[in-house]
Amino acid sequence: MINRFLLNKIVTQCFNNKVILLLGARQVGKTTLLKILVEKLKVETKWLNADEADVNKELAAANTSTALMQIIGSETKLVIIDEAQQIENIGLKLKLLHDTKPDLQIIATGSSSFDLVNRTSEPLTGRKRTFYLYPISYSELVDTTNKLEVRRTLNTRLIYGSYPEVINNPGKEKNILIELAQSYLYKDILRLEGIRKSGHLEKLLQALAFQVGNEISYHELSRTVGNIDSSTVEKYLDLLEKTYVIYKLPAFSRNMRSEIKKGKKYFFYDNGIRNVLISNYAPTELRSDKGALWENYLLSERMKYNHYEENVPNTYFWRTHDQAEIDYIEDLNGVLNAFEFKWKVGKIRFPESFLNAYPNNQTQVINHDNFESFVGIA
Repeated sequence: MINRFLLNKIVTQCFNNKVILLLGARQVGKTTLLKILVEKLKVETKWLNADEADVNKELAAANTSTALMQIIGSETKLVIIDEAQQIENIGLKLKLLHDTKPDLQIIATGSSSFDLVNRTSEPLTGRKRTFYLYPISYSELVDTTNKLEVRRTLNTRLIYGSYPEVINNPGKEKNILIELAQSYLYKDILRLEGIRKSGHLEKLLQALAFQVGNEISYHELSRTVGNIDSSTVEKYLDLLEKTYVIYKLPAFSRNMRSEIKKGKKYFFYDNGIRNVLISNYAPTELRSDKGALWENYLLSERMKYNHYEENVPNTYFWRTHDQAEIDYIEDLNGVLNAFEFKWKVGKIRFPESFLNAYPNNQTQVINHDNFESFVGIA
């Protein structure tokens, strides 16, 4: 059993008169985490899975506090509504439950933030606490085992990623990733009105997978995918972000005319999902894209670390029109932390134009030898 850092954070927030939202992609371990939480809390619990048609129908029809409490039960102290974004008017229902029985701890999970967050934002104003669960982090693996053992599997994580089922089934990673991609990757997006087929989404994600670490253009992506325009590409990318498949890194600019101001890069939350989209499972030593794999892995691990530690920097990449570039920048409390990612150890000169324009900065090259501090390992 892999120790999940969010577990204790959520335990401490229970029974504090807040609805807890637990968000994250399908299959990252939300249900497993909550089963352990139930064992820890040892209170009367009602578990409702909105993926089940009969549960969904019953909750959708319950439009009063009385009807909802009949489903929940008067003795229940903790109610968990799994994949709550499936339920119509879920925000109002959670508000009714919370206001009717303040001592009831409500936990709602969701695999698509465009549904659950949007539908609960107004009804639950001041009444909720939101957590995000990601694929298993490097730090969580170290906490469960030890640094030496986890370092030995680093190349495997670069290729197959860090979904719980992938990590727990060595030797079966490829088949598990294929099943994840085919069964879950588009499940929530395809429920939306007007999106009937996954073909365009697949082509779009494949194009992004081949361009990890590079700036992208909506127009160029529309031409690559074919039969969709730039605005549709932008819409699909937004939906893919809100289902925790990809995330965007914008360009940083403040002072210099030569800076790229509206650039954007997209990265994948998990290396395994990226690699299954391009059907490439070759080991790192045989790959021409190891630099992109390394950058994608480090950024996703840094995101996990920042979230679990409740750090909230603004994050960017930086580039100028004359091709000076920095892989990653965190802006925290007015200090710019600039990072370059290199698989091999070696000296790197940060662009003088950046150092002169932004003197209040710190710079570091992250490589195979020193990356652990970057992802939260002392």
